[in-house]
Amino acid sequence: MAFVQIIEFSVENIDDVKALDQEWLAATEGKRTVRRQLIGADRDQPGHYVAILEFDSADDAAANADLPETLSYGEKFFDLCTTAVHARNLDVVDTYVAGAPG
Repeated sequence: MAFVQIIEFSVENIDDVKALDQEWLAATEGKRTVRRQLIGADRDQPGHYVAILEFDSADDAAANADLPETLSYGEKFFDLCTTAVHARNLDVVDTYVAGAPG
């Protein structure tokens, strides 16, 4: 079953997170199991962001989290955050593409 993580965080400079993401992508080439990541900026709360990570399964998300590079990333990421990080772990029960026949 597909799996999604939603991570809410606040930082002073999103470019620092984007640079850290690029380092992580290079370090985990061929090992990471995340299929897609989207980061959105909250229009109503400057400096607040939401990251949506897509995985094929919860097991893939756990394997990705256990990579040494991900653990190192996490330490650096939490140091950049100005407030507590909130995460949600979701099993995908349905998806659709807007405008596509059901």
